[in-house]
Amino acid sequence: MPSPPELEEALSRHAGELLPLIYDELRALAARKMARESPGHTLQPTALVHEAWLRLAGERPPLFANRAHFFAAAAEAMRRILIERARRRLAAKRGGGAVPLDVDEIDIPSPAAEDDQLLAVNEALDKFANLDPRKAELVKLRYFVGMSFEETAAVLGIAVPTAKQWWAYARAWLTVELRSSLPG
Repeated sequence: MPSPPELEEALSRHAGELLPLIYDELRALAARKMARESPGHTLQPTALVHEAWLRLAGERPPLFANRAHFFAAAAEAMRRILIERARRRLAAKRGGGAVPLDVDEIDIPSPAAEDDQLLAVNEALDKFANLDPRKAELVKLRYFVGMSFEETAAVLGIAVPTAKQWWAYARAWLTVELRSSLPG
């Protein structure tokens, strides 16, 4: 693990110098996230990290202001990859694979949920981001990347109790939004 000054320097210089310094940490986050996936999933943590890295580095690699900026961008890239995979799988199914849910039993589906549920969470999260971008960023880091409260708080520069409060609020908001978006 590189020292904070070394990492901060690489973050501000060039994305190409960053991957060797941060790869193990990204791989660990992806592995935790993928451990929650349903059996038979085809995406492996290494592939998720590599695809997210390709999106982050791109043709014109961005300069990251700091560790929080980098992990926020990585979380967003991983989220988009998972959503795109869910959309592709859903489009491949006849009838979209939509299954009605009992509204009384709804909670925020896990990232291993059915594709239609994952897409509903993504749409609700986009609405939430318009209302409260910082709390939405916390949801992305916890939900899609699988960070702990301690890791999320460190990335966002907030206290752990604040992260827990934001998480409770965000889960409640998303649950209400998901309930209202269900048919019938």
